[in-house]
Amino acid sequence: MRPVRTLAAALEESTVVLDGGLSNQLEAQGCDLSDALWSARLLADDPGQIVAAHTAYVRAGAQVLITASYQATFEGFARRGTARAEAARLLARSVRLAREAAGTVEREVWVAASVGPYGAMFADGSEYRGRYGLSVRELERFHRPRIEALAAAGPDVLALETVPDTDEAEAMLRAADGCGTPLWLSYTVAGGRTRAGQPPADAFALAAGLDQVIAVGVNCCASGDVDRAVEAASSATGKPVVAYPNSGERWDAGHRGW
Repeated sequence: MRPVRTLAAALEESTVVLDGGLSNQLEAQGCDLSDALWSARLLADDPGQIVAAHTAYVRAGAQVLITASYQATFEGFARRGTARAEAARLLARSVRLAREAAGTVEREVWVAASVGPYGAMFADGSEYRGRYGLSVRELERFHRPRIEALAAAGPDVLALETVPDTDEAEAMLRAADGCGTPLWLSYTVAGGRTRAGQPPADAFALAAGLDQVIAVGVNCCASGDVDRAVEAASSATGKPVVAYPNSGERWDAGHRGW
C-alpha cells in the first residue's frame, strides 16, 4: 500500500526498519554484479530480479526500500552505450520497481531513491576516499541531473548515501534543493571521522536548519563507528538518525565484491 504518513512523520513516532543490502540479496538470488554498474545493470537486463530482492526484504519486515540506483548515473550508463533518454527511464524504473515490491504487503512501506557519491561511478572504492579533485560546483553539476530524474519518479525520500566528505555533501544538498523531495544525508565514516578526515560534527552541521533533510546518519562503515557518529549527527542537527553499517566484510574493489 502507498504510505499514508510521510517518512518524516513516521520517524517522529518510532524507529523505522530499513531493508538490507540490495546487492547481498541479488547475489543470493544468483545475480552476477561484477559489472561496473553493479546492481544498476539489472535495471536494464533483469528488472524482475530487483523486484524479487525488494519483495524479499518487504516480506522480512523492511519498512523502507532503497532503490537500485546507487551506481546509476548518466555518465556511467553512457560508458555502457546507453543513451541519455534511456538512462533517465532506467533511473525512474528503479523507483517504480521498489514501489511495485512495496505494494505486495498491506502496510506502509516507503521508497528511498538511492543517490550514491561521485566515486561510486568508478566501481573501484573511490567513494571510501573522497577528495576527487573536483570543486563543489563540479560535483553539483554531476549530481543534479540524476537527483532531478529520481525525484521526478516520485520516491518518498532521497537517500544521499555513502558520502565521503563535506564537499560532496554540500554539492548533493545544493543539487537536491528545490526538487520537492525530502531526503536523508548519510556519510561513510572510519575512526571517528568522514573518509576524507573531517570531524562528524562539522560534516553534519551542513544539514542543520535544512527542512528538506529529515534524517542524518552513517552507512557503509564498521558497526563500531556508528554510535559516536550518530551521536554527533543528532547533536549537530537535532534530527532523527539513520544507521545502516556493514556487517563485517571488506570491499574488494578488484573483484567488485565483499
